[in-house]
Amino acid sequence: MTLKYDLVIFDWDGTVMDSTGRIVSCMHLAAEDLALPSLPDQTVRDIIGLGLPEAIATLYPVLNAADIERMRDRYAFHFVEAESTPSALYPGAEDVLTLLREQELKLAVATGKSRKGLQRVWGNTGLDRYFHSSRCADESRSKPEPHMVLELLEEMAVPAERAIVVGDTTFDLEMARNAGVDRVAVSYGAHPVERLLPCEPLAVIDKLNDLLPLLAADDLVMEKP
Repeated sequence: MTLKYDLVIFDWDGTVMDSTGRIVSCMHLAAEDLALPSLPDQTVRDIIGLGLPEAIATLYPVLNAADIERMRDRYAFHFVEAESTPSALYPGAEDVLTLLREQELKLAVATGKSRKGLQRVWGNTGLDRYFHSSRCADESRSKPEPHMVLELLEEMAVPAERAIVVGDTTFDLEMARNAGVDRVAVSYGAHPVERLLPCEPLAVIDKLNDLLPLLAADDLVMEKP
């Protein structure tokens, strides 16, 4: 089957895994540990997708580097504790990953998580078996900088026009646009659709299964699982 793309790059939290609520609650707990003022849930959701130090600095710009590191440690503590029960995948996510691998597409992840955090999730779920590669915020530049995408393109020898990014935040979509890569937004994650549309995604989808026809050549449709 002829496809438009060779590589699909997924964001993780809010795109594949339903973890946005857990991220928000753990950020609140970390702020409480440092006696910082509580922020609205949506304010915290707005920073999901950034690397953790960048996210904390955005939420609490008065913090110095040492305090950012302290809050980072407290957030990690609460998140690891909560992840003793792994967050659920979004409906149909694993079926879609299975089908894409069967189509011999290359799959990758570009995430605001740390490498340690992503490896912990993959160790708990076994989902690493679907992906050829990944980039994390602590080993590259934080979104919306294009570096994670550019590094994945170079590693897998895929030209920008043959890759597509799938994400739930403006940071994901701007990262893709800055790398010259097509992008698809999901409507169910951290950022509302009205914020995603100015990033000019090819489409906004309500479930991952809706991604499949967008990957097929114009005159072909991939069978949904």
